[in-house]
Amino acid sequence: MSNTNAQAKFLTGNLTAHTIKMSATSAVGFVALFVVDLVDMIFISMLGIAELAAAVGFAGTILFITTSVGIGMGIAGGALVAKALGENRGDRARELLTHTLMVGIVLGAGVAGLIYQNLTFLTGLIGATGETQALAVSYLKILVPSMPVLMIGIIVSAALRSHGAARLSMVVTLTGGVVNAVLDPIFIFVLDMGLDGAAWASVISRFAIALSGMWYLLRQFGGMAGLSVKALALDLRPIAAIAFPAILANVAAPIGGAYVTRAAAEFGEAAVAGMAIIGRVTPIAFAMIFAMSGAIGPIIGQNFGAGNHARVRQAYKGSMVLIVAYVVPVVLVLFLLRATIADLFNAQGVARDLIFLFCGPLSLLWIFNGVIFIGNAAFNNLGRPFYSTWINWGRNTLGVIPFVYIGSATLGAEGVLIGQMAGGVVVAIVSLVLAGRLMTRAEAAQIPQLREPVFATHQRDFKIEHHRQ
Repeated sequence: MSNTNAQAKFLTGNLTAHTIKMSATSAVGFVALFVVDLVDMIFISMLGIAELAAAVGFAGTILFITTSVGIGMGIAGGALVAKALGENRGDRARELLTHTLMVGIVLGAGVAGLIYQNLTFLTGLIGATGETQALAVSYLKILVPSMPVLMIGIIVSAALRSHGAARLSMVVTLTGGVVNAVLDPIFIFVLDMGLDGAAWASVISRFAIALSGMWYLLRQFGGMAGLSVKALALDLRPIAAIAFPAILANVAAPIGGAYVTRAAAEFGEAAVAGMAIIGRVTPIAFAMIFAMSGAIGPIIGQNFGAGNHARVRQAYKGSMVLIVAYVVPVVLVLFLLRATIADLFNAQGVARDLIFLFCGPLSLLWIFNGVIFIGNAAFNNLGRPFYSTWINWGRNTLGVIPFVYIGSATLGAEGVLIGQMAGGVVVAIVSLVLAGRLMTRAEAAQIPQLREPVFATHQRDFKIEHHRQ
């Protein structure tokens, strides 16, 4: 295939530059949203009600599940669009995006309904009780129904990145962040809505992200394809082939997180609040790592679709170097600012101890989390999405439960955090080995028979390809 494909921007040029540009612009958008979450927590702490911070921690664990389902659908849409663009099939990319959105909206509504009906049970399952549980449920009742809107925002943002439009994807997430940041103090303080005000600000922010993303997609990339029920039915298989394992992989994280939250709850609400604060600081400090996992996917996907296996391997290796180069200085900054961060949230006792522990050498273990993230992006875009499922479930079961259990039993609340971080080391090594073997097989053309069924277009196309083989 010729590399003159104007829509596939990653087939030529410096891969490190592509990765840094895509990651940096995406990171700006991520930081905008995560800073709003951080400000949420600061505002909530200013209300002076001890149970509020813990309620946000419990609610965040449940919301992590809904976000993870959305990310799984975004991975599917992004991988399918990137590969179609790499094959110089722009019309097909629009069709796949349209169908992924339809599936995502329906799935989002179904999952939201299921969670909404079981909020009391779910929050109780992870250790919430009394007034803290009531506050968490009230917060979730406002946010959970907006899950279909969240789906649209995540999928469209992934599609923009697959087109190489990292700047537009950044603008979309920035838009949501600005809306949330403006509405938060108005709803929480001016209108005296408290925690519910923070929830409503987040709902409106989700609409802002979805609408702005659709606007750019329609204006600059031809928008959507016409909806055909027959074509949608044919595409359910390729969408599910990536989305199902990707959702399973991403849901593993909140499952592991739920165990961690429950383990922390054994040491009181201060421990849960401390973990919740760390959960807000982490994505800001390591935003580039989160962004890189989304940025590297389209780069690998386009080059895999074009058969440029050497560039696939080069992009993967380059991202490993960037992870280390980013994490080390960030950990130093966290260490220097650990007291400031704790003071910002008025953290005392166990909560303060956990923040000090996190903002130190322990955070160097985020290098291994980065390796896992990049590996998952490679698996999803090289036609082996179930590899990321196995890795994520391994990370959030065998890589969490025994480590956290032993840590909490021997070191208390701090052991919960140490166990959670330490479990990623072994899993990261496994991910490195699997990714290396998969890229070797791709280079040796040992997986072409799996590429078309996984990313199948129509039954006619698959039959033609099967006949040629």
